[in-house]
Amino acid sequence: MLISLHIENFALVDRLTLDFGSGLNVLTGETGAGKSIILDALDAALGGKVSGRAIRAGENRALIEATFALDASLEEWLGAQEIDVLDEPQVVCSRELTANKGSVRSRSRVNGVLVNKQQLESLRDRLVEITAQGQTVQLGQPSLQREWLDGFGGAAALQQREVIAKAYAAYQQAAQALEKRRQMEQQRLQQLDLFEYQLKELEAANLAHPDELTQLEQERQRLSHTVELKQQSYEVYQALYENDAGQACSDLLGRVESVLTEMVQYDTELQPILEMVIEAMSQVEEAGRQINAYGEDLETDPDRLSEVEQRIVQLKGICRKYGPSLADAIAHYQRLQADLESIMGGGQSLEALEQQAQVRQTELVEACAVMTDLRTKAARSLEAQLVDELKPLAMEKVQFEVNITPIAPTAAGSDRIMFVFSPNPGEPLQALSEIASGGEMSRFLLALKACFSQVDPIGTMVFDEIDTGVSGRVAQAIAEKLYQLGQRHQVLCVTHQPLIAAMATSHFRVGKHIIDLPTGATSRNGGKRSEAAESADGADDVRTVVRVTELADQERKREIAALVGGTDQEAIAFAESLLNQAAQTRNNYGPSATESVEAKISEPEASSPAILESAQQEAAVATPAKRGRRKR
Repeated sequence: MLISLHIENFALVDRLTLDFGSGLNVLTGETGAGKSIILDALDAALGGKVSGRAIRAGENRALIEATFALDASLEEWLGAQEIDVLDEPQVVCSRELTANKGSVRSRSRVNGVLVNKQQLESLRDRLVEITAQGQTVQLGQPSLQREWLDGFGGAAALQQREVIAKAYAAYQQAAQALEKRRQMEQQRLQQLDLFEYQLKELEAANLAHPDELTQLEQERQRLSHTVELKQQSYEVYQALYENDAGQACSDLLGRVESVLTEMVQYDTELQPILEMVIEAMSQVEEAGRQINAYGEDLETDPDRLSEVEQRIVQLKGICRKYGPSLADAIAHYQRLQADLESIMGGGQSLEALEQQAQVRQTELVEACAVMTDLRTKAARSLEAQLVDELKPLAMEKVQFEVNITPIAPTAAGSDRIMFVFSPNPGEPLQALSEIASGGEMSRFLLALKACFSQVDPIGTMVFDEIDTGVSGRVAQAIAEKLYQLGQRHQVLCVTHQPLIAAMATSHFRVGKHIIDLPTGATSRNGGKRSEAAESADGADDVRTVVRVTELADQERKREIAALVGGTDQEAIAFAESLLNQAAQTRNNYGPSATESVEAKISEPEASSPAILESAQQEAAVATPAKRGRRKR
């Protein structure tokens, strides 16, 4: 239940605190008085969308704070969100709006703890249900009718909706995989041919080592220059080891060794040099032997040269196609093997995907069938309850049915829901959106909300001009229905109907007031008013504000008389008679949570039938003029 609503600098409200009671709370006032601003503020406090104009002109910050009574469901939610319970058994939802370069930044808190949009939406569903102006237009939408029917079906229907959503997602995934596989089949076959050709070519190349091409090119150089290499190796051998002229390197080192040997006998410090010469002599002789062996082994081999050249051509062709290097070509060959395995059956076959899609479709159809049964049962119950709710609303002969027709399975099931009704005896049932008048739509929506209130644990229900398009006996029926709802829930209602206002347990008057700005106060353009401006007659010296007053007995008479369209004695007498009649009606419904705030109003002195009939006629004429959408 909404305990209080505190508003600062929101739209035309400068500062306002409202305390609400249980039962039926009614807000009345002239068209454009700002009644919807109060409901907009409540909506904003619970995460509703706000624009840059939400912050009062001349201010850069707004605050809305809604305080609700704590119950077991809310306490459980707070625990799940790890938000502490306050000392008082209350839940405080606040939202701070800050102007920021043409946009609005906001922060939402619950019990002082910052919360995100998803958390606030989850909490909102437990706190209030707001029926805004124009919602009757949505009554004719089949998708919304389906949502309402599922909501009326309770937890079982809502849980089955989740089952269907998961089954539909699984079926869509399987169907998309199957369709993708079918579309790719031709491309797969073409790719398979390409992969097989490339793999065959690479396998024929017998790629073994990434350095093979480099080694072959070196071998080709050797085979191409065998004669030169043989001649040059012989020249090297002669220079190192054997020379007819005795000038070979080994001969020279031999003579040096002999001389140094003699020198060491006289000076041992030359011993290291002698050892180096001996070592050099040994290395030169070994180099000579190896170069001699190399030269003797060299032979011309035209066949091997041709073979090497052919292999080099082959490998360079492979590198151009799959390289650029031989190592890249070998890596491509290894990838081809893995890709070919995947294409040839490494993934699911077409038959397996078809079978999987069929299984998922069967599961979806079965889940939809269960949902259809639940909706059928909910539809029969809703038909009976809704007719019972509509009959007291001056629709005694109404007929109503929920048509359920099969459609292709979707994430919401395989049913198309359509509300059909006939308000007139002997007339066929037709779609609600096609034949219902504005007044019938209003009554239908109210009856629907009354049905939901019996299964919905929500504490506060808000109605913004649910009485649009009705008057007279129908307005009285709506007033009584709202009062009945107030016995199970807290109800907030914006209305222009005196009959509904009279049934209220708490009555608030909303009005606009023009106030003088005190010195130093912020004007609408954001500046401060100076003392020199106090005597000037300008628009910047005043501001328009919305004020809300909870009405006592005598004030209620005058307000209801104003709703009727007059302030003379006859209108006031009529208003007093309405209040007496409302008090009697409330007593007929028995004790309620709101009985303590009711007050019996004395019989009017001028309540003759003629006066009552005249006032009713005046109300019938005056009230419709106030039913248009109000400006703030």
